[in-house]
Amino acid sequence: MSELLEVEGLSVTLPLPEGNLTAVSDISFSIKRGETLGIVGESGSGKSISSMAIMGLLPKGTIREANKLRFDGQDLLALDEGQMADLRGNKIAMIFQEPMTSLNPVYTIGHQMTELMILHKKVSKADANERAITLLEKVGITAAASRLKQYPHQLSGGLRQRVMIAMMLMCEPDLIIADEPTTALDVTIQAQILHLLRDLQKELNMAMIIITHDLGVVSSVSDHVAVMYAGQIVERGKVGEVFERPIHPYTQGLLESIPVSGQIVPGEKLGSIPGLVPSLKTRFKGCRFANRCSRRQLGCEEGSIALIPQIDGRESRCILSMEAALAAPAFVAEKSDDTQEDQANKRAYGAGVDSLSKPLMRVTHAECEFKIKTSLFGAAKPLRAVNNISLELRKGEVVAIVGESGCGKSTLARMLLGLQKPTAGQVLLNDHDIMDMSNEVRSQQVQSIFQDPYSSLNPRRTIGEIIRRPLELHGIGENSTEQKTMVENIMEKVGIPKRLYFNYPNQLSGGQRQRVAIARALILRPELIICDEPTSALDVSVQAQILNLLLELRQELRLTYLLITHDMAVVEHIATRVVVMYLGKVVEMADARTLFSDPKHPYTKALLASVLTPKSGEAVPEIKLGTSYPNPIVPPSGCSFHPRCEHATDLCRARAPELIQVTEKQSSACHLIEKRKHN
Repeated sequence: MSELLEVEGLSVTLPLPEGNLTAVSDISFSIKRGETLGIVGESGSGKSISSMAIMGLLPKGTIREANKLRFDGQDLLALDEGQMADLRGNKIAMIFQEPMTSLNPVYTIGHQMTELMILHKKVSKADANERAITLLEKVGITAAASRLKQYPHQLSGGLRQRVMIAMMLMCEPDLIIADEPTTALDVTIQAQILHLLRDLQKELNMAMIIITHDLGVVSSVSDHVAVMYAGQIVERGKVGEVFERPIHPYTQGLLESIPVSGQIVPGEKLGSIPGLVPSLKTRFKGCRFANRCSRRQLGCEEGSIALIPQIDGRESRCILSMEAALAAPAFVAEKSDDTQEDQANKRAYGAGVDSLSKPLMRVTHAECEFKIKTSLFGAAKPLRAVNNISLELRKGEVVAIVGESGCGKSTLARMLLGLQKPTAGQVLLNDHDIMDMSNEVRSQQVQSIFQDPYSSLNPRRTIGEIIRRPLELHGIGENSTEQKTMVENIMEKVGIPKRLYFNYPNQLSGGQRQRVAIARALILRPELIICDEPTSALDVSVQAQILNLLLELRQELRLTYLLITHDMAVVEHIATRVVVMYLGKVVEMADARTLFSDPKHPYTKALLASVLTPKSGEAVPEIKLGTSYPNPIVPPSGCSFHPRCEHATDLCRARAPELIQVTEKQSSACHLIEKRKHN
């Protein structure tokens, strides 16, 4: 079969005031119909700009050069803008990372879906509408005809992503380029979207390029993989061979940075790649990864290193022989000397957890209700974001709260921070009602680390000023000199060089900014830190560094963490106890070891089954949860999960189950559990 897309020697140079910057350097790959190529690498490696070069969507003035850039026999370099526009959306389609920013908010879904088909296929509006309805149904959207009249903001994130996929299929393209197609989605929706893409690819014999930093996604759906670093492809081959036996030290480092479900030992550090991706303004000599590589040799920094063919058919941009590269991992995590029994105890209770002390925080029958207007003139309707939740946090615990978007995780976190008053119930911090505490007292006991460090740091203040600000507000420190010393000490503790004291947030990498956020949270020495998706915006290598840091700080400072995340592998790696939420309620609660080895609730089982790992030959799991997430304003009767549960009975539809104690360490809210317990 001939190649559908051929890329040979592609380079992209961006014009900057201080000189040209080569963002992509001499990359080559090809793809046949029906094949999937995964492109992985850290932020700034050139993944997305490579796809933009193929689509002809580069900024004005950008220089695109290639020895060959051919699609279905056409020379893309020879096409003018009009000819490229005929290809885009018609023969080559692109699914972007964030559908809310890709869909036009002022046009209906129907208008945006039919526009491409009417333009390229010259069909009638009625025919285009019929095709749109068929595709919306194919991607699992119910009431498809009525969805055409809706606007993007009226759909959930998962539905918007499905709309984007359906829109890109309107003209039955030969090639789909999916740039981080599942990053903004919950794990359950991610599995459904990947299944959908795979099924449609087989049906239409499409080629697909998936650009992502999620190695589990690539392992599950790709045939081949290209690993990019600093604008170059450093390893390329069949996905099973590359992920099972990576040759390049950078590929090895990426794989060692990921907590893999089922292979996690609690308390052990992840392998991590030191340093940062170099600026592409650097004048490189030799291997671009050399300054971060633990296996650097004299010849690594000399001359130009090409992709070297290996005996198994793949290629690697490394002077090490295949035997030497596979002899030992490039980045080894610190290993624990604990026995299996010690590791089990760590998982069950968590190192440093004071299980006999009184709770640091106690939440009792907490509820939070908002009034939501669904129309301009209609009356506001109640939305119960948190529904009768009770839990305790003890000193030294890492309690993870998991669940899909909209389940109430973040609202609960705001209540625990004292930023949202409960509609009913109570939140006690050290036996004091958190809403009765002053801001000064509360902030010295509980702090937060947010998902996006860039938006949570003041861009007009230096790093030193940001970290020192809490000390100034609380009057801690005799003078500015003492405060500066305290700031420098905490910077050193979280791994921020003192030389960055006078830098601004925009001058730091994502990982460095998150370290600043951690330092700011620690400067007042709080007992409890609430981490809201602290690593989801970071590359896997940086994520490993931050997770290792959080583990170190917890042990050294005896911190208690409340972790909010959708990454179940991170939960398994760091948490001592897990709380599973669905539509405002707790449906299961257990120590981490028990929950991951023996989940009880069908929803918990679905969450765990949705986790993708970078294991060769592991397919995307089948998740039978249905396609419609209940409307929280009009929740289902009985068990809120019953519309999506394959085990639902008439009892489930009629009466909501109570959260009952299954074992000493596990509680679950499910009628099936109640029935088994009584029998």
